[in-house]
Amino acid sequence: MKRSRINEIMAEADAFIRRHGFVLPPFAYWTPEAFAANTQAAAHVIDARCGWDITDYGDGRFDEMGLFLFTLRNGRLTDLQGGGGMCYAEKLLISRQDQLSPMHTHVLKAEDIINRGGATLVVELFGSDDTGGFAEDRGGQVACDGVMRSFAAGEKLKLAPGESVTLMPGDWHAFWGEGGDVLIGEVSTVNDDETDNIFREPIGRFAEIEEDEAPTHLLVSDYAARFRQG
Repeated sequence: MKRSRINEIMAEADAFIRRHGFVLPPFAYWTPEAFAANTQAAAHVIDARCGWDITDYGDGRFDEMGLFLFTLRNGRLTDLQGGGGMCYAEKLLISRQDQLSPMHTHVLKAEDIINRGGATLVVELFGSDDTGGFAEDRGGQVACDGVMRSFAAGEKLKLAPGESVTLMPGDWHAFWGEGGDVLIGEVSTVNDDETDNIFREPIGRFAEIEEDEAPTHLLVSDYAARFRQG
């Protein structure tokens, strides 16, 4: 993706989020220079990879297959493994009309996917086989707003604003906006986007960036190169 397009998507996303009554935290609006000046104070933001995340899954077709995310807060894997402390994460996502977030599951993360506003969010569901792999002939059970319900393989849940689904490890899912763009909330256990996204197809989690202009704000995928440890 071109950096200029990423900058445009950031501005569009910020306006969309504000229209639905949400405001991003102050560090979202730091310039790269301001971020560098606050590196020590923002160590947890950097280590936990909080912030802007825009992906085309390495396929180069963001409008057809992509996702906007902003990680608002994220806990520590060591706390989760130890059974206490900061074991949670929260994100805002935007799924554009007919923009696919492709079929995937998680090994560790349980998550509530919440339609925070906009159009209808469609969530396509499949179960797992005995090894946790994708099973095209298996359904399962999920909680919708806390109420358990069964789903058939390939069933498409349609979530209106205010509705949610809880997905557990092994619940394979893809999603997109229907009838317009959707603001999504995600509340989950600790989030690890580098290792805990298991896609059905061999695709990448992060976009390859073409630096055609300076970044307005940094992506989480920029942190490693700019803020090397040690």
